[in-house]
Amino acid sequence: MTAITVEHLVKRFGGLTAVRDVSFDAPEGQVTALLGPNGAGKTTTIEILEGFTAPSSGTVRVLGADPRRGGRAWRARIGLVLQSTSLDGQLTVAETLRLFAGLYLHARPAAEVLEVIDLADDARTRIGALSGGQRRRVDLGLAIIGRPDVLFLDEPTTGLDPEARRRQWAIIEDLAASGGTVLLTTHYLDEAQHLASRVIVLADGRVAADATPDQIRARGGRSVIRYRVPRGVPLDDLPPALAAQVEPGSAELSVRSADVTADLDALVRWAHRNHADLTGLEVGPPSLEDAYLMLTSDMQAPDPDGTGQDRPDRSRQEAHTHG
Repeated sequence: MTAITVEHLVKRFGGLTAVRDVSFDAPEGQVTALLGPNGAGKTTTIEILEGFTAPSSGTVRVLGADPRRGGRAWRARIGLVLQSTSLDGQLTVAETLRLFAGLYLHARPAAEVLEVIDLADDARTRIGALSGGQRRRVDLGLAIIGRPDVLFLDEPTTGLDPEARRRQWAIIEDLAASGGTVLLTTHYLDEAQHLASRVIVLADGRVAADATPDQIRARGGRSVIRYRVPRGVPLDDLPPALAAQVEPGSAELSVRSADVTADLDALVRWAHRNHADLTGLEVGPPSLEDAYLMLTSDMQAPDPDGTGQDRPDRSRQEAHTHG
């Protein structure tokens, strides 16, 4: 069953068209990643799906309803993690979770959510005293405390260390495995590769690609040979075809190869001459990042307001939970 449907969505702000004829859907139980450079239309699209912004034209449905007309029961089925939130810094983590839990009929216990977001030891810490990464974990806790059917995540792991990011990923995977639908925006391509069954790339307000991560990688062009040159091994006599693709001052060899067999043969010969260990050598399709950059490089849109956002960022958490 389809949880999110977007058909020919257009959004204009005065003379600026932020979203141009965007169509996609997201089935239940799937993580869909919405990628794109700043100004591509990601946050605007998310705001429309959350019901905080009206489309200029087109149709959107979330859990079968028009988000602008979704009532309290509909909002209780939606979870949000925004790019930034405004929480009461004087409340403790546990008090904040209990406050939000009181807004839902079938909320998860605050103690359970504290364990899930790994903040049980900080339950009595005031929000204002938390680190940025800890506050992002609180944001996710507030998003899942109502047992949402659809979870919107707008760059949820920004500012988190690698271990905390992995914990966030596990929570997201558990929600999808239990039948929940997740729409995720992120600038971390490894995050999209790890979490998403489907990737939608926006560029200049349009859909540049809509496929699985592996299908998008396959669109990135030639196969790539990747190799980190060991310290102390000279690069001077690398075969010209390979040397031309090493960035000055870099020990990373990343060759977009038209003839993998020939290039590997040349690399092995060079390694023999220089007694270089080829451990770590990789050959495969372009990375998701390679393909993403290729898709978006010719469609970059100017940042309309200089903020680095699709639109000026706004906190919508309170409106969502109280509306």
